[in-house]
Amino acid sequence: MATSNGFSFTQDALREIAADVLKSAKGQGASACDVDVSEGWGHSVSVRQGEVDTLEYHRDKGISVTVYLGQQRGHASTTDFAPQALRDTVAAAVSIARFTASDPAAGLPDPEQLAREPRELDLFHPWATDVDASIELARRCEASGFSVSELVTNSEGASVSTQQTQFVSANSLGFCEGYATTRHGLGCSMIAGEGDGMQRDDWYVTRRNALDLPAPEAIGDYVARRALSRLNARKLNTCEVPVLFEAPLAAGLLGHFVSAASGGSLYRRSSFLLDTLGTQVFSDAVTLLEDPFIPGGLASSWFDDEGVATARREVVTRGTLNGWFLGSYSARKLGLKSTGNAGGCHNLILQPGKLGLTGLLKKMGRGLFVTELLGHGVNTVTGDYSRGAAGYWVENGEIAYPVHEITIAGNLRDMFRDIVACGNDMLVRGSKQCGSVLIGNMTVAGD
Repeated sequence: MATSNGFSFTQDALREIAADVLKSAKGQGASACDVDVSEGWGHSVSVRQGEVDTLEYHRDKGISVTVYLGQQRGHASTTDFAPQALRDTVAAAVSIARFTASDPAAGLPDPEQLAREPRELDLFHPWATDVDASIELARRCEASGFSVSELVTNSEGASVSTQQTQFVSANSLGFCEGYATTRHGLGCSMIAGEGDGMQRDDWYVTRRNALDLPAPEAIGDYVARRALSRLNARKLNTCEVPVLFEAPLAAGLLGHFVSAASGGSLYRRSSFLLDTLGTQVFSDAVTLLEDPFIPGGLASSWFDDEGVATARREVVTRGTLNGWFLGSYSARKLGLKSTGNAGGCHNLILQPGKLGLTGLLKKMGRGLFVTELLGHGVNTVTGDYSRGAAGYWVENGEIAYPVHEITIAGNLRDMFRDIVACGNDMLVRGSKQCGSVLIGNMTVAGD
C-alpha cells in the first residue's frame, strides 16, 4: 500500500528490513555486514515537433548487501523484499565471500568516523505533476523555441522529468540512517538553419524543488537563441590562444580533477596528480570548497555511501591541494583516513572571481570562447587533453563570429596552473558548482 508521499514503504519499514538483513548476516556467520535498502518512482516525458516522443514511468526498489568473513568480502543484491528472498540474498553474499581472497583493506568504515549528528538539508520536495501536465510543460518549452525565429527549423525535443527516492543505509557497527530526496528536470534541444549549415544547441536545469525550475518558455527561448547564434560558423587556422570555457564545460574540468584526486586512481597510481598533496596544482585564482550541507543541494548529504560523516572543507586553497576524495577502502590502501567521499564529492564549489562572462571576454581580449565539447580525449593518467570543440572567436573582448570543427589541446597539469580567472556566472551541474573559467593558453587546431 502506498504511503501519503507515494512511496510503497515508510522509513520505519525500510529500517526494519535493513535490521532483518543484518540479523540474517550475523546468523549465517558474517563477521560484519552493511546493507542499503531503497525505493524510487517517477516519470519522464519528451516531446518533439509538438508530439510525444517518449514516455517512461518507473517504480523500483532494491536491496544491496555486502558481508565480510574477516577480510573476505561478498556482495549480492535483490529487488525482492520477501523474508526468504532476503535470507537467500545474504546467503549468496556469504557464499561469494568464502571464495574471495582476503584483502587487508576490506571492511566496514572506522567506527569513530560514522555520522552521528543528523542534519535537515531540505532535499525532499515532491512535485504534484502528472504525465499530462509534464507533456504540456515540454510542449510549451519547445514551442517557445520555435517561436523565436523561422530559422529555428527543427528540434531534438524538450523533456521533463520528476523522480523521488528514499533509502536507508545500515551496518553492523550500529549505523542506521536514511532520508528521502527529489530531483526534477527540464531541458530542450533546438536546431537552426538547414542542410550542411544546421546548428544545434541545448540546455537543461535540474533542481530538488520544482518551484526553483525556470519557466519552460524561458529555456526554449534561450536554447533557440543559442542555436541561432551559431549559424554561419567558420573554421579556424591552427593557433595558440587563451581559451574561455563556458560554465557547463568548466564543471567538466572540475570533474577531471575529482577523478584524478580520487582514491581509486591514486592507489592504482593512475593519476596525473600523484604525489601533489600540499603543492600548487592550480593557479592562485582557484579555491575549491566542498560543502555537503547546502540546503537543497544536488549533492548534499550528511553522510557518504558508507555512513561516514561528511565535512565542509577547502579541497584547494589559492591553488594548493589540501586533500583527496577517499572512501574507507581507498584510504586504507593509501594509509590514510576516509574523507567521507565514498560515492563521490558533495557540492564542489569553485569560488567565483569578480568578473562575469562579459568581463571574462574582455579580459581575454582575443581568443576562443568554447561552448561545446565533443569526444572523450582526456587521459587522467597523463593529463593529456584533446577535445573537439565549437564556440565563438573573440576579438577585442567581444564575440566576433561562431566557429566549429576545431580541436583544443593541452595538458591538465598546465591548464590548471594557467587558469587566469574564474567567473561569477555560477551554474549548478550535478555535484559541481562553478562559473566560466579562462585559461591563459591552449593549442587550437583547425585548418
